[in-house]
Amino acid sequence: MFWVPFLLLACAVTALSCGRLCLAAARAASGQAAPSGGRELTLHEAAFLSGGPARVADVTLISMARGRRLLLAHTGWATVVDPVGGDDMERSVLGAIGPEGQSRIAPLRRATATADAVRALADRLVAAGLAVPDGAWSDIAAGVRQVRSAAVAVAALGAVATLLPSQDAGGNVPVALWFALPLLLCLSCLAIARVEVHPYSRWASPAGQRLLAAIPATRDSLNAVAVRGVRALGDPALRAAFAHRDAPRSH
Repeated sequence: MFWVPFLLLACAVTALSCGRLCLAAARAASGQAAPSGGRELTLHEAAFLSGGPARVADVTLISMARGRRLLLAHTGWATVVDPVGGDDMERSVLGAIGPEGQSRIAPLRRATATADAVRALADRLVAAGLAVPDGAWSDIAAGVRQVRSAAVAVAALGAVATLLPSQDAGGNVPVALWFALPLLLCLSCLAIARVEVHPYSRWASPAGQRLLAAIPATRDSLNAVAVRGVRALGDPALRAAFAHRDAPRSH
């Protein structure tokens, strides 16, 4: 009966990992409100649901550049042309640039993505049932990884237990069959998670994804940038402006 401690450990690992995944999925589901019908996404909402805060920053910068309020150079610098922001997002960009009127694009994107205006946008989308609550997706992904690890651990424990000498499971029940039960639970949990959680993307809920699918996104349009990112830009100089990483300013 030396295999019993291995079985208890396998059951404990299975219960903990499956329980964590179920709790994460339940929290994500409880955070989804019923979206209102007939709703259309704004440009910034579409950007957030497609690519999160960073995509919102990109769309805002490109929109300001096309409106002649900001100059985005292929060298990776942003220069203010019009210091008056048209909305909260644009004012966040101008505030991140500062009084000098010029900034590297890479840190500017990060500062804009973490601005209060973007956080408020995220909160509104979550409340509307269109976005996944903050941290919910990462909790689910971590839970799935833990259940996968548990399945591997259960299989390994079962293999070790069956190789131990003097294995008598009692009756005609093989030792491996006892370990098949927690392994089946792990695999079933993963299968259910794939069906129930798969509709959720990193940022958009299923309802949010349906609204995204209805957005016309012709190449080089702001809608295309919101949905697909800066790779949808047709201007190579503008794409180059976003390709630069942080670098010290030379004098």
